[in-house]
Amino acid sequence: MKTSRRWRAVAALFCGFAALVAVHQINAWWTGNFGTVIAGALYRSAQLSPSQLRARVTEHDIRTIINLRGAPPGESWHDAERATADSLGVKLIDFPMSARQVLTPERAKALLALMRTAERPILIHCRGGADRTGLASVMFVSQIAGLNEEIAEEQLTLRYGHIGIPYLSASYAMDESWEALETVFGIGGS
Repeated sequence: MKTSRRWRAVAALFCGFAALVAVHQINAWWTGNFGTVIAGALYRSAQLSPSQLRARVTEHDIRTIINLRGAPPGESWHDAERATADSLGVKLIDFPMSARQVLTPERAKALLALMRTAERPILIHCRGGADRTGLASVMFVSQIAGLNEEIAEEQLTLRYGHIGIPYLSASYAMDESWEALETVFGIGGS
């Protein structure tokens, strides 16, 4: 009987977690997982539709978009993003990353250099706005805005849909990347 109760409790916890993730995903889809990282400097999102992108660029006076998905030739989402950015006079920069691969220190430094020199405000995005965007946002908050590690790491959390669980999450590479980069940047690890 005790075993049965334990399994029900485990099942209830799992269902509760799944419901939380589902609610977040629906909200992220509806809002484009848009968030303010540093007002007037950096905003983050998932891949936005042209109308969502137009609204966010206009609302926040975005001057640069950094696309972490890369620039696959002929992809309709990229063509639409490029056309929308061009029509608004916004620079679109493609910086391909994978949420499943650790970001090397060299690539991290290249992304930081890009974020330092890009005209602000910047909108940075990947497909879902959770993993690659989360890592880039952590780096910006820590290395460019100069805020503390705890504040920076809020960008790579479930709040934005990032699930950093070793062996269960393919995007755990973003957590591993940040842990390694903390050493590279000379900041304390958590």
